Amino acid sequence: MTGAGRPKRRILADLTPLRTSVHYRRLWIGNTVSWLGQAMTALAISLQVYDITRSSFAVGLVGLFSLVPLVVFGLYGGAIADTVDRRKLGLASSSGLCLLSFVLAGSALAGFHEVWLLYSIVALQAVCGALNSPARTSMIPRLLPPEQLPAANALGSITTTSGTMLGPMLGGLVVGVWGYQAAYLIDALTFSVALYAMWRLPSMRPERGEGAAKRASVVDGLRFLATRPNIRMTFFTDMCAMVLAHPRALFPAIAVLWFGGDARTTGLLVAAPAVGALLGGVFSGWLGQIRRHGLAILLAVAAWGTAIAVFGLTRNLWLGMFFLALAGCADTVSMVFRSTMLQAATPDEMRGRLQGVFIVVVAGGPRLGDFLAGSVGDLTSPQLAVTGGGLACVVAVGLFALKWRGFARYDARSPQA
Repeated sequence: MTGAGRPKRRILADLTPLRTSVHYRRLWIGNTVSWLGQAMTALAISLQVYDITRSSFAVGLVGLFSLVPLVVFGLYGGAIADTVDRRKLGLASSSGLCLLSFVLAGSALAGFHEVWLLYSIVALQAVCGALNSPARTSMIPRLLPPEQLPAANALGSITTTSGTMLGPMLGGLVVGVWGYQAAYLIDALTFSVALYAMWRLPSMRPERGEGAAKRASVVDGLRFLATRPNIRMTFFTDMCAMVLAHPRALFPAIAVLWFGGDARTTGLLVAAPAVGALLGGVFSGWLGQIRRHGLAILLAVAAWGTAIAVFGLTRNLWLGMFFLALAGCADTVSMVFRSTMLQAATPDEMRGRLQGVFIVVVAGGPRLGDFLAGSVGDLTSPQLAVTGGGLACVVAVGLFALKWRGFARYDARSPQA
């Protein structure tokens, strides 16, 4: 029995946000279902592009056609979310995603197999996603009290990780049995849940202080970020992990050279961090007791870099997968507290724009990390790229911590950007 005033100790994910806020519960369920459908569609599009072209390069272009609009419109999507009713923006962008899935299904049913159409839809999906994400994420602090934000972000990590893991598996099964049109139709139908959740929300116009401009500016958002060292540090620490210690591009070579494996071994390596991230979300109940969010982020990013560095020294597949899973778990801890700081320490009128910057960092960092790891691996060796990158991450985050010492003292009870 816990004493009076003492917080209850938890091990599993804290479900309090789902119990206390019906609006958040609907939003979370809708996002979870639609994320699964989007992951199915992403795999189906890649399979269809390869089926049409028989070119891995053409499949790789799918990522480029999604990345560029996501980065460009991520910033402007955040500015729009700070200008208009976020509920209406969420409804419009979710409707756009739903419509695009119906277009994919219709074209597949009609036998219209053109790569340019798939590339165009992928780009438009990225635009809608860049508008939807800042609107949806900046709503959460309006639906929940500050003390429930870590639990909400942990639940969000379960949504993204489980969708990323299960979506491709279900997508491959559905495409193999019923064809591309079935995967696209299922995706379109899953958006009905997200649309219903958005529809039931109250109006979510940004809360503006006195003298604030009626139209939000991207430049003003970047100026605000330049004067807020704690918020900047959440981005810097994530870049340390995702750019310097992100060995995903090396997994095919590592599977063969280190473990004598094949494509299935590569799949296990890719899945291991996701499994760790999912477990980190499922067993996240203890995160709500942490108040020093900045220190927790520093330790989690250092743990990521250390786990990646040790993975680079292993030559046993199962041991290597263990350290990759450990890295994934550390990434979940970092993400929960980075998202919580961004939500709690940012005024409502700036949340959309800061979430837009967050999208750019999250989308661009891993891709820069893929390029860096692949380049270093080719110029030197995979081991040096992986272990050196992990150690570089630890050193970099340590230098940032020394430069901005106040970040480690950040206290969730009095959030300061």
